[in-house]
Amino acid sequence: MKTDVAAVDVHSLEARAKDLRREILKMLTEAGSGHTGGSLSAADIVTALYFYKMRHNPATPKWEERDRFILSKGHAAPVLYAALALSGYFDMQLLRTLRKLGSPLQGHPCSKKLPGVEISTGSLGQGLSIANGIAMGLKIDKSGSRVYCLLGDGEIQEGQVWEAAMTAAHYRLDNLCAFIDNNGLQIDGHCCDVMHIEPIVSKWESFGWNVMDINGHDMKAIVDALNSAEAVKHKPTMIVARTIKGKGVSFFEGKVEYHGIAPTSEELEMAIKELEN
Repeated sequence: MKTDVAAVDVHSLEARAKDLRREILKMLTEAGSGHTGGSLSAADIVTALYFYKMRHNPATPKWEERDRFILSKGHAAPVLYAALALSGYFDMQLLRTLRKLGSPLQGHPCSKKLPGVEISTGSLGQGLSIANGIAMGLKIDKSGSRVYCLLGDGEIQEGQVWEAAMTAAHYRLDNLCAFIDNNGLQIDGHCCDVMHIEPIVSKWESFGWNVMDINGHDMKAIVDALNSAEAVKHKPTMIVARTIKGKGVSFFEGKVEYHGIAPTSEELEMAIKELEN
């Protein structure tokens, strides 16, 4: 029931991240809407979590000893759906129903409709608070399970995030590890123009967190950071992952307009060719 981490190497994880990107692009093109850039930028992080670090069991999604993942930036649902499908939570064909009427794959994750989704998310700024509550509950239960949370960089402009940051440090939630998908762009433009968020590292450190600053597309760096976080005691860990919006497809990379625009059929064909080369 636990992922066999010893059997997974970095190259296979990188290949799996390409699988996620391929499925993200296909489902978004089929839907004709959705969030491309932020799903692609988070693909390496989510791959490392689901195919290396997290204990989970697709056959028993509510397994008590599982680690929990909270996608606070819920609009990046396609990256979570791709990871869940490739893990075996549901049939791959279901990915083709993204955003369709009656589909369990809604525009934002819904825990009541899809196995493997811990909590419904989408209203930004709330995921870390939810992760705190779960982490506290696990400590009370003396569980060895861990909680992982993924936030967007634009999302940390929300005030509730900083209340959650204080809370996690105050209660010394060392079973909590969060990521910031720091791609520098949000729906309205560059984060630094909308509401400057730097210096991110020192801000989280000042709130009492153990902080790591990594390249969010370097699979070995992600794996090493996750392993280091597990050894930290009495502090939550924030991994600031420097990423590129639209990562993996050259004509999407670093372009704010692809925050919430799906690929066309022609773009999908070109993107798949890029990923396969």
